[in-house]
Amino acid sequence: MSSSTPSPTRPSRLPTRMPNPLIWAIPVALALTGVVWLVGEQIHRTDLLPDTGPSWYYWQLPEPTVWTRLSAWGGYVAHQLALWGLIYYAQTRVRRYTAGLHPINAVALGVNFAFIVLHLAQSVFFYDGLAQDVSIYSSQGSVILLLVVVLLMENRRRGMFFGRKAPLARRVVDVARRYHGYLFSWAIVYTFWYHPAEYTQGHLIGFFYIFLLLIQGSLFFTRSHTDRWWTLTLEVMVLIHGALVAVMQAGPTGFWPMFFFGFFGIFVITQMHGVGLSRLTRWLLGGTYVLAVLGVYTFRGFDKVDEIVRIPVIEYGLVFLLTLLVWPVVALVDAIRRRRGPATGATAARETPVPAKESPERLPRSG
Repeated sequence: MSSSTPSPTRPSRLPTRMPNPLIWAIPVALALTGVVWLVGEQIHRTDLLPDTGPSWYYWQLPEPTVWTRLSAWGGYVAHQLALWGLIYYAQTRVRRYTAGLHPINAVALGVNFAFIVLHLAQSVFFYDGLAQDVSIYSSQGSVILLLVVVLLMENRRRGMFFGRKAPLARRVVDVARRYHGYLFSWAIVYTFWYHPAEYTQGHLIGFFYIFLLLIQGSLFFTRSHTDRWWTLTLEVMVLIHGALVAVMQAGPTGFWPMFFFGFFGIFVITQMHGVGLSRLTRWLLGGTYVLAVLGVYTFRGFDKVDEIVRIPVIEYGLVFLLTLLVWPVVALVDAIRRRRGPATGATAARETPVPAKESPERLPRSG
């Protein structure tokens, strides 16, 4: 009998290589959005309270019950805890990137699909989402926070201003990179359960975007999760979503330029510098932005041109504010850990970073 110890087996993976998410995730999200449209036709209500302004969410029951609230909050909490548990499992048991899928990715995709079906059924039988009990600004704020943290994390790879890095605390960026999956999962799942499965154009565009983000959140520790063009597409989608919803709400003379040029400006200043575009291409994109601003505000009036900087100022300002708020907490935790001494055993294994060849500089977006 041989006394040699068998070598540990590597974790199984599903396909050895997976197509780019741009090829398959968009059709899947479109198909799911089509289902939302069909469900929305069945649940559309005419007994909702009048719209009272931007702080009022129109699509909520005039007389909610205990059961409508329990159905929404119960579904949200179960969905949230399930995804957090999967992220924790992946970070402590998987921790390596693969070109295909880990089994845990297939589980995450299945869990998200199951909760999508559950939320559609919940909308049919109970209608209300979380909007009945929380402000509309909480849903919008969760998405803004997600976008701000992406800017913070990506500073190391693509810079903040025209390819140049902002002076952000390295440890804050490290913590954001390691734990962003929990925050992003909350932002996406919370927003998903905030809305009933209505079929207005704004809802359908929003659900399409959320489905893409749920797919992305299921692909942790895969090469697809860090594909530069895929993640850029997810970032730029907020430009399309924000501008279209603004046009639908206020018409072509409304406030859509604030969203379109605001997010387009962030694309020109920051996002386009992370995908390897040539200098000529970047100059052409920047020139297109300037010409579009001049063309629109020639008719709109240059007294309103300040609206194009509102979103960039808010997002970049929040990047630095968030860094200032998080840095003391990170420093305190680091100091406590140093006093306790080096981690050992299982704790050390969890804290050990993935080798560089397995952890590409293209940042994971969720997980």
